[in-house]
Amino acid sequence: MRVLIAIQGYYGQRMVDNIRQHCPADWEVSSYTFPAELPAIIDDPAELLPRELPAADLLISLGEHPGVAQMIPDMVERSRAKAVIAPADNRAWLPPGLARQIQRKLESVGVEMVYPVPFCSLTEKDSQDPYIREFARYFGRPEVDIDFDRDRIKQVTVIKEAPCGSTRFVADGLIGVWERDAVEKAGLLHHQYPCLATMVMDREFEDTLMHRAGLMTKLAVERAIKSIKAA
Repeated sequence: MRVLIAIQGYYGQRMVDNIRQHCPADWEVSSYTFPAELPAIIDDPAELLPRELPAADLLISLGEHPGVAQMIPDMVERSRAKAVIAPADNRAWLPPGLARQIQRKLESVGVEMVYPVPFCSLTEKDSQDPYIREFARYFGRPEVDIDFDRDRIKQVTVIKEAPCGSTRFVADGLIGVWERDAVEKAGLLHHQYPCLATMVMDREFEDTLMHRAGLMTKLAVERAIKSIKAA
């Protein structure tokens, strides 16, 4: 699968680096970096985009400015992407209204777009598109397996990880932790990474997206422990 990731700075670059390092060997991951400063409204995308972008099956938009999101249809056209993931780890970068507008425009040309909030909430069930589902097999809502030595964690195997790489950091930090402390410890480690999602209160979830991301990690650990006890 060919993946093109549009970024602007550290936020996106860290995800690009993690995805490249841990994706399947047959994926081709390329990136395009936009300037840090963009106008509020993009009148002419041609001034910021080359005539052609690397060919892609899946486009992931990780801009830190709504102007990048505005150019998603143009990036799809230039890369010939067949599907789009446009996450919101900060609603200011991709407000819901703009996301719906872009989704409708892409639907009109047969391209599906999903809008996970935050990025690490993405699951395979969020789409029937084969490229989005393939990405979500490896990156999105975290999944782990845990092995214990008596009541202490002996090993944590990452099945699916948060795109930013925090899941592996948490997995390493859980080694030796008592079972009773594992879920809360996972939440603390998640925030130490640190999480890239915003601490601004989100109206939809009545919580911050950083806390919601931390919850995804804690639930992964909780599910892994319950599966052991149920076996």
